[in-house]
Amino acid sequence: MKKLILLVALLTLVAFVSGAMAQEKAKATPGKAEKAAAALGKFAGAIDNVDAAAKTIVVKMKVKKEEKTMTFAIGDATKITKGKETLSFGDLKAGMDVAVDYKKEGDKNIAATIKVAAPKAAPKKK
Repeated sequence: MKKLILLVALLTLVAFVSGAMAQEKAKATPGKAEKAAAALGKFAGAIDNVDAAAKTIVVKMKVKKEEKTMTFAIGDATKITKGKETLSFGDLKAGMDVAVDYKKEGDKNIAATIKVAAPKAAPKKK
């Protein structure tokens, strides 16, 4: 009887330890979505130029007194949205406020997602 109790206790301990180790390993290994999100850069500003032939946009951001511009290539996988509405590359115009999630491939910035900001409401006249 003592051997049976000892055996059950040992098996319970082994099951507990292996379950804890598997859970710790799952935490240490990031999934595909986490890796992809970590690899994406972010940039926000106003579209300065749209090049339909090269299928690129130039986004300008003003930080304090400095202006920073970045060029983004738009691919077939690029998701362009405005709120819940999906837009196409042809809908992008200079002056639109956008937030771009991009990945770097060599010396190119490839846009993964482009979120167009809704236009600000004009102030009400009194």
